[in-house]
Amino acid sequence: MITPTFHLIGLPTDCNSSFARGPAAAPAAIRAALWSDRGNLAAEDGQEIGHDFLLEDRGDLPLTETPDDDAIIRNGVTESLSAGAMPILLGGDHAVSFPIVQAIAAKHGPVNILHFDAHPDLYDDFEGNPRSHASPFARILEAGLCRRLVQVGIRTLNRHCREQAARFGVEIVPIADFTPGMVPVLDGPLYISLDLDGLDPSEAPGVSHPEPGGLRVREVLSVLHAQTGQIVGADVVELNPRFDANDRTAILAAKLVREIAATASRNLR
Repeated sequence: MITPTFHLIGLPTDCNSSFARGPAAAPAAIRAALWSDRGNLAAEDGQEIGHDFLLEDRGDLPLTETPDDDAIIRNGVTESLSAGAMPILLGGDHAVSFPIVQAIAAKHGPVNILHFDAHPDLYDDFEGNPRSHASPFARILEAGLCRRLVQVGIRTLNRHCREQAARFGVEIVPIADFTPGMVPVLDGPLYISLDLDGLDPSEAPGVSHPEPGGLRVREVLSVLHAQTGQIVGADVVELNPRFDANDRTAILAAKLVREIAATASRNLR
């Protein structure tokens, strides 16, 4: 049996952020936590990096924080897919999801997306920027890159985004009285987009836009572990090390990288 291979790719950019810069520094922080001796390389199901699946660190893409970055990201993801690996992208702000999904869909066709977030990121444009980190899923859906978008953890749904969700047929799982069993199990090809502010700030304080009343770590892991479809790519975005006391959120992001890779590996067997 071929050992599944995952490429870890950093996207050090936050030029499409609103309110606060800082996520450009996240890839380095997540890597430091992932490879730190404070923990080990095992996922919760017992799979281990280097034994049951490979996690190759491809470093950061040479982003310039100009419109050229979308092409650089698409090319980096395409190279990873062409090598037979599954890319896991470390943001960076959430705007990076659009070019990532463009590259994923070019290989696999329109994907299903499981999106964890406090915010729906469906703005037609935000503050005059159609490539804002508040707009990637509007761009993805307009381009026909997604068959089904399921959003989990949303608790900032304003009128405009409700209209956008209705327009595109987005499935938003209610956060009130949330249980992991409320989230559907999605068919592959499946893309996972995990904005760290989807978690409650008590568990993920190192984000630019903390929103109380969020998901717990165990809830996120339960939803992730329940997925059985082929996972073809993922991103973990919006860590802001400026606000991350004692690296708590970077450590969590590293754990989520391990669990995404382990779940994707399990689903291939």
